[in-house]
This record gives sequence, C-alpha cells and structure tokens, in this order.
Amino acid sequence: MTMPETKVLPNPRAPEGRQPASAPAAGPRGKVPPRRRPRAWRWTDLAEIAGALGASAALTWMIFGRLLPFRVMPIAYVLLAYVLFLPIYWFVIRDGQGATAAKDRLVTVLIATGALFAFAPIVFVVGYVVKRGAEVLRPNFFTETMQIVGPLSKATEGGALHSIIGTLEQLALATAIAVPLGLLTAVYLSEIQGPLARPVRLVADAMTALPSIVAGLFIFSIVIKPHIWLQSGIVGSLALAILMLPTVTIAAEQVLHVVPGGLREAALALGAPYWRSVLMVVLPTARAGLSTAVILGMARVVGETAPVLMTTGGTTVMNVNPFSGHQDNLPLFVFTQIRSSQENQVDRAWAGALVLLAVVLLLFVLARIVGSASPGRRRLRVPRRRASRTTSDGGNPS
Repeated sequence: MTMPETKVLPNPRAPEGRQPASAPAAGPRGKVPPRRRPRAWRWTDLAEIAGALGASAALTWMIFGRLLPFRVMPIAYVLLAYVLFLPIYWFVIRDGQGATAAKDRLVTVLIATGALFAFAPIVFVVGYVVKRGAEVLRPNFFTETMQIVGPLSKATEGGALHSIIGTLEQLALATAIAVPLGLLTAVYLSEIQGPLARPVRLVADAMTALPSIVAGLFIFSIVIKPHIWLQSGIVGSLALAILMLPTVTIAAEQVLHVVPGGLREAALALGAPYWRSVLMVVLPTARAGLSTAVILGMARVVGETAPVLMTTGGTTVMNVNPFSGHQDNLPLFVFTQIRSSQENQVDRAWAGALVLLAVVLLLFVLARIVGSASPGRRRLRVPRRRASRTTSDGGNPS
C-alpha cells in the first residue's frame, strides 16, 4: 500500500512567487528521500585529511630525523610536511572519489591555507597584546590617573582613566565633525553627481593615503601656531576629523551605490521630491552600510598618535574639558610609557594597548548591532481634525 502524495494548498493571501512549496514526493515505500547537501562534511572527509596529515608528518620525521645528518629549524618541518601533504591528499581523494573531486579538494585546501596565513598574524598580534596586557591590568587602571605615579612605581600602580576619557571625548568630537560632512559629500557624489563630483572624488581618494602627521602639522600651523586655540582635546579632534573624513566619504559612497535604483524610482513615482526620496528611502535602506562606514572611519583614527602628539599636548592628570587645557588619550599614553627604559612603564604601555584594542572591538560590536537592526515601519499619522471629520462623514474623507 502506497502513501498518497501530500498536497499543499496555496495561500490566497500570499503574494505571487511566495506560495509554499509542495512536499517532496514519497518513495515507493512511503519514505521521503533525504535532502542532499553537496557541501556537507562527513566523518570520512575528516578521516582522509587526518590520514594524509599523519602520513606527511611521518615522512617528514623520516627525512629530517633519519636521513639528513643536520638539524633544521621547526619551520622547515612544517613547510615540508605541508608540501608532502598536498600530493598524498590528492592521491587519497582520487582513488576514492575520482580526479575531479581530487582537484576540487586540493584547491579547497590551498584556499583554506591562504585564509589561514592571512588570519594568523591578526590572531598572533591580538593574542600577544592580550597576554602582555593582562599581566598588569588591574581594576585601578580604570579608576586612577598617573598624577602621583613616579618612574620607579610598580606597574600595577596608577592608571589610564584620564587617557580613556580623553580618547572617548576626542573620538566623539571627531565623529561629530567628520560624519555629517562625509555623509553629505557621499550623497553629493552618489545622488546629485554635480559638476564638482569628479574633483571631489579625486581629492577624497587622495586623502585616504594622507599621512597622519601631515594632518597634525596642518592643524598645528593654522590653529595652534597663530594662537587661535592652544593645545587641547578639540584641536586634536580637528586633526582626527581630517583623517576620518575621506574614509567615511568613500565607504558611504560605495554603500549608496548598492541601493537598488528601483527604490528611488518608486519614491519619485509616488510624487515624493528627490530630496525626500534620498532622505526617507535611500539613506534608511543603506543604514547598515553607513554604520559600517562610520566605524571604518573611527577605526582609522582611534589609534593615531602623531596628530594628537602635536595637538593635544598630553598630560598625566584628569581633564574632562576638551576645549581647555592639555588632554591625554590612549595612543599618546602608550607612546609615552613605551619610550621609557623602565620595565614597569613598558608593562603599563601593554595594558593601555589592551584597553585600546577593547575599545575598538566594542565599537565594532555596537556598529554590527545598530547596522543589523531592521528599519521598521512608519506609522501613518493622520491629524486629529481630519480623523474626526472623516468619522463624521461615515468614513469618506473629503
């Protein structure tokens, strides 16, 4: 006795093209065949990789441990084992699955190796900073300053509260200056495309490679040297904003180009003016990408030392007013501590680098959370007078 074929009724409210798919036809014994996934890994695949790795490691040990009369560096073992692993793995896959599958697996291994080599330096740098910084990082590092700390004080004494506050304030001011200008410039380049679009884009592309010390010298020469403003947090924020502006502009322009043109045309077809279609349709659609552009700009400047070295002045005391007096930040704190020959101050520099790394990671996490949030739906707001008049007319608006 065979099972009857399952039939799924169409949903009358579902739009065209989104009807539920019919259930797969049952087999001769009433069993639905399993879904096949070509890219699914099986335990046999892992066994083949493990066997090839074991064989290559054994051959490497025989060559360097028994045949060659001299010692070599450990990296030579790894390189030779990898070189031997590739042909062994290719032969294993070819005998079991054919030449085509062997070529596919070999290319997959090469691509994975390249990705590993690209990712390994990042892991090494982050791991080393975490290791060195965690050795001296204490809770008082976030609650104390360097005001009463001497050169021979222990590494666990003092803290970088003044530098953390300065970093957050200067980064916030630089973002407040650069983000509006960068987004407006990106809208001009992507949506308006006026006669100055080409030279503006050329200047923005050139400024992405601008050395940070040039931005610091520029602000120093036009703001500090003429005594318009002394060294302070806001002056450092101006230098950081110069470095942040081209990054935000270029990244935001690329994001706006990705927005489908049909959305703009639909807004214009409904009678919306062009500026309103950009403000209410294009920008909300690209919100996730624009958030990423802002974060890229912040990541570009949060670790800069040369501009703030010439513009903020640096200090060991707390200064929460970025508009008056010298102010410190985390990159300048790390630079000041690492210049010393005392081991305790070098340890404080690693702790500051760890905190700076944590700040950057926190910014990226917040950007992902904000960028992944859905735009939501706008509620239709009807004026109270019009709503009451519509109700009195029996539901027919005049």
